[in-house]
Amino acid sequence: MITLITFLGWVPKGENGYRTTVYEFPDGSRTGSVAFFGWPLQERLQAERLVILGTAGSMWDHLFEGDLDLGNEAEATRLKLVEAVEGKAVGEDHLRPLAPLLAAKLGCDVRLALIPEARDEPGQVALLRTLAGQVRRGDTVHLDVTHGFRHLPMLALLAALHLRLVKDADIGGIWYGSFDPDSGKAQVLELSGLLHLADWLQALAVYDRNGDYGVFAPLLGESGKALRQAAFYERTTNPVKAREKLAGWKDRIDGNPAYDLFRDDLHHRIGWWKQGRRPQWEAELARRYLTHGDWLRAAIYGLEAVKSLRIAAEGGNLNDYGDRTRAAEALRAESEAFRLLTQLRNAMAHGVRSRNAKVLDYLTDAQRLSGALQRLFDDLLPEP
Repeated sequence: MITLITFLGWVPKGENGYRTTVYEFPDGSRTGSVAFFGWPLQERLQAERLVILGTAGSMWDHLFEGDLDLGNEAEATRLKLVEAVEGKAVGEDHLRPLAPLLAAKLGCDVRLALIPEARDEPGQVALLRTLAGQVRRGDTVHLDVTHGFRHLPMLALLAALHLRLVKDADIGGIWYGSFDPDSGKAQVLELSGLLHLADWLQALAVYDRNGDYGVFAPLLGESGKALRQAAFYERTTNPVKAREKLAGWKDRIDGNPAYDLFRDDLHHRIGWWKQGRRPQWEAELARRYLTHGDWLRAAIYGLEAVKSLRIAAEGGNLNDYGDRTRAAEALRAESEAFRLLTQLRNAMAHGVRSRNAKVLDYLTDAQRLSGALQRLFDDLLPEP
């Protein structure tokens, strides 16, 4: 279902009623001269449900006395509404009987609902709750912020994010008619591009929490597929294949304005592949996963980095299974720190109670485990 949620504000009445305006859409098409943008927008979008939200003092009477010709229908009820608007005392009882009148005129479901002025956090939460209550799961939702509070555009952006999460809604557009007093006309802006920026901010936060840069893939179109595959290889401890994908991905970015804003931050977060060779890649990944609190992957990459350092020092083949096995055996024989890191990795990977008292102690607390891994990395790995 296509649902349009629009807001009703309040403007001073002139001699000829509320001010009317011609709205021009981005494609150049124009509306007739109207005071309430919700009417032509509903027609353009072919919205099956129109939700009009306003406060007890909003210009509710204009819905029935201005742009739409409703004749003398429900005249007594409409007169009561006019009185309530003048007293800023509109209640649900004034609105409920009039919604069917608009529905019949517009040919869609119409809902009229009161909202608080949302000047503080409780009021803002109440507004979001009201919005969510008007949307069905999976709806395509358009938000019109032309009328209403001056702070409404900020709340609308938050509402759009909220509806996507709690209602699985597709946000079809965030609309704003920007009035130009010089021309007497209004340019219609479509602001849902702000959601793309919010998606990037959310992806950065998710990455900083878990280290999976695959979360950026959906934001990058076709080029995101290579990034997702690189993340898969990295998180399955295959840095060689991950590096191949990252090296190819960096030159395949599709046109994406938001990417230009976040490019440096993204490249900083996945820059390990630019390090010298495999020992440096693995050491960097070990430290990064430790930062993200992914202790098992940190331990795995730490062990692999130590083995790679040994093989490189001896002139062996970094990608040969036999050389890596022999390096691990030699390190276990001569390095207590390597043995401890191996035991920590095994305890985390297999869930088996270790016989080592240090390992048991480290695994009782996140801070102790992080500190132990950091000390082992400082001992076994080169400085970053």
